[in-house]
Amino acid sequence: MSDSYNYTSPSAQFFFDVNTSPLFIKDEQNYINVLGRKQLNTLNGSSLLDIFLSRSNAVEPHYHQNAAELVYCISGSATVSILNPFTKQFLHYFITPGQVANVPQGWWHYEIATTDNTHLLAIFDAPNPEVVLGSDILALTPANVMAHTYCMDETQWKQVTAPVEPSTYIGPPNNCSRHQPAQTYYDYSYSQPVYSPQQQYWQ
Repeated sequence: MSDSYNYTSPSAQFFFDVNTSPLFIKDEQNYINVLGRKQLNTLNGSSLLDIFLSRSNAVEPHYHQNAAELVYCISGSATVSILNPFTKQFLHYFITPGQVANVPQGWWHYEIATTDNTHLLAIFDAPNPEVVLGSDILALTPANVMAHTYCMDETQWKQVTAPVEPSTYIGPPNNCSRHQPAQTYYDYSYSQPVYSPQQQYWQ
């Protein structure tokens, strides 16, 4: 859609309720709503995801091939982790209400809620957010290709990736009993922990 869109058209839409547009629902506390040009036809150059997470839930590793993303924390708290493809380092940013993390277009990243009732707004500079999900890469790439390319045992690769459901969006699955120990991540642009080791985010 260009700036020459006919805003006098009877079909022009200037209002939309994002609550009515689910992209993915894991459960009543973990879900994502979407707003793009498909939902509001007068949008031009912007879109958003309205993200709700409970503690330790993660928006799975992914990248957006068509847009940069600005992650704004409305409530709760989260860590936004970004792989810088130039330095080959992960950067981890702990955000609380009113704080943002910027993810350049095409950069691999994920978000993990560190408290219950976390609400994030992901804002994109494209009219419809497109995404390549880590679960799709793991689940859909032929096992023999991965085994050949990285000199791995194909049977072991199949066993490890068998639980991965395509288009996971929010993990871990509700039936996951695996316990993760607490971890402290570092933002390599600062010589200090991004968040406290006393906080048990992974329990």
